Amino acid sequence: MSIKMIVTDVDDTLLRKDKTVSQYTLDILRRCREAGIKTAIATARGHPEKVAPVEQFDGKILCNGAVIVADGVTYRQTIPYREARPLLLACCQRGLRVTTQFNAMHDSNFDVDTVWPEIKKWEAVDFSNHEVDIEKINVDSVTVEDAIFIEQNMTANMHLKIARDGLGMIMLKDATKSKALAKLARIWGIAGSEIVAFGDDLNDIDLLIYAGVGVARWIEENVLCN
Repeated sequence: MSIKMIVTDVDDTLLRKDKTVSQYTLDILRRCREAGIKTAIATARGHPEKVAPVEQFDGKILCNGAVIVADGVTYRQTIPYREARPLLLACCQRGLRVTTQFNAMHDSNFDVDTVWPEIKKWEAVDFSNHEVDIEKINVDSVTVEDAIFIEQNMTANMHLKIARDGLGMIMLKDATKSKALAKLARIWGIAGSEIVAFGDDLNDIDLLIYAGVGVARWIEENVLCN
């Protein structure tokens, strides 16, 4: 099998527990690129450059697939704000902590510093007046009951992913890591069978299935390896 592309999740896969990247990993990435192998990250984060060495990657899949960056071009799939508004208001009425994300900015119905202090660009808003299209909706600490509620209030054009830490993430139905990877591969003329993918969480499953080789990284309580 010829490997032409390597794609990796960021948190708990590329990054160690202290949110750093080992020198060994950096050396492997450098050697892959020197050998002509394309490298990419696939993350729920919108701006992984805060924690990841993005300069070591040829492409970026961000916001769980809602945003793709390749060869200096950014592709976005956004939820129209008019379509998102009823869901956002329903979540607010239920008392859920919600942020919406577009580019570097997060709009929120709560004090983001209390939950995600690493997010620096955010603003408290009234979602009844929200008029910004959305790459990704984040819902903090989603329970099973919350997930059912969210899915009942989503449109058919959206889908919900829940990470093992309970973070709920809502994107357009076609905004997934695997579909973004397929587009990135088409841009570079690479077949799915020529890709190796690494991940550790529930939102990585479709990515690992799409790739020719999918590697589930084991960490404590990792559902992918149980």
